[in-house]
Amino acid sequence: HVQLVESGGGSVQAGGSLRLSCTASGDIHPSYCMGWFRQAPGKEREGVAAIDSDGTISYTNSVKGRFTISQDNAKNTLYLQMNSLKPEDTSMYYCAAGWWNTLRASDFAYWGQGTQVTVS
Repeated sequence: HVQLVESGGGSVQAGGSLRLSCTASGDIHPSYCMGWFRQAPGKEREGVAAIDSDGTISYTNSVKGRFTISQDNAKNTLYLQMNSLKPEDTSMYYCAAGWWNTLRASDFAYWGQGTQVTVS
């Protein structure tokens, strides 16, 4: 079993920055792909960024050039640096672990509880 705990969400003004963290524990397979997703009320869960075990990274188009995904394997921690935030980035952000480097929620098996990001 894998446990994922997100932190770092909050409220910021447009143009501001936040860094999300996700600490993983439990049966973490070294080949897991890690990802960040977001879901706003009434909308489907959207893949934001993913990084796999060899460092290959994917971003959804709307965050390219603004968000950066990274991981510290020694700390079992995944990060999402979010710059130039926009009101449309407002959402609950989730960390996830799975086997495939995709931005499809269905490809990820383990999920955290989420951290809220609000941009005004």
